[in-house]
Amino acid sequence: MNTLIKSLLGTAFVALLATGCSKQGPETSLADASAPANEATAPSIGLAVSTQNNPFFVSLKHGAEQEAKALGLNLVAVDAQDDPAKQIASIEDLIQKKVKVIMINPTDSAAVLAAVKAANAAGIPVITLDRSIDGGDVVSHIASDNVAGGEMAAAFLKEKLAGKGHVVELEGIPGASAAHERGKGFHNVIDKETGIKVVAKQPADFDRARGMSVMENILQGQKDVAGVFAHNDEMALGALQALDSSGRKGVVVVGFDATADAVAAVKAGRMAATVAQKPELIGKMGVETAKKIIDGQSVDKYIPVPLELIKQ
Repeated sequence: MNTLIKSLLGTAFVALLATGCSKQGPETSLADASAPANEATAPSIGLAVSTQNNPFFVSLKHGAEQEAKALGLNLVAVDAQDDPAKQIASIEDLIQKKVKVIMINPTDSAAVLAAVKAANAAGIPVITLDRSIDGGDVVSHIASDNVAGGEMAAAFLKEKLAGKGHVVELEGIPGASAAHERGKGFHNVIDKETGIKVVAKQPADFDRARGMSVMENILQGQKDVAGVFAHNDEMALGALQALDSSGRKGVVVVGFDATADAVAAVKAGRMAATVAQKPELIGKMGVETAKKIIDGQSVDKYIPVPLELIKQ
């Protein structure tokens, strides 16, 4: 009997040990995947990214990872999954980890302000990437000029439509600075054209599936659509799917970001153009700037990343 009891107790202990070793939060696993081998001695920096369900931000994170490895830094990356509350909690976690610098690509430019102020209070410098934050102490903002990009898209659309036609605008996540700025730039140009009318303007949250469903709904009420401007490529590609399904031909679709899928669609003649940002470069420049801050060097308040229009 004693032998049987010992055997059972031993089995239970092994099972308990295995269960304990397997416990790992989702943010920890993402951080570990980004960390270099010398993380025990390397300075740690944080990257709070809005989502990894968008190729643009996957590239941004990859650029940051590569540069962190090259500079001997430990990158702790956390994914908000487009949830402002989750992003706030993950930034607070980075503060508790006492990282040297926090780079933030905000899901919501206003909602994340409280977390930025918490980092400020903890004495941790904050850098924003691609999207800005509505307040707080931000040491440097690294991004393309989204207003200029919106203007670039509008000028191209105006040229392709010869100054006349009905246009649909698919907006990004309400509250995201990129959505506000790209829309502002677009209207700076398009609103001056008396022959062009924006007949529908609706958020599709930077998401491809949402872009398709929103465009499908718009097409039910708008029979004469000549052009589409989407605040990002994912929504533009979703709009293309909706247009294909409805049998609409010749609609000029312009996106923003120049993701691989969008560039391929432009080359194939399905999409008219996309405004090219350089997400991998944004991530790289973010880490470079963080390293300068750690080394006590001065950095520019705004670091621009060049834009380019990709078209056939």
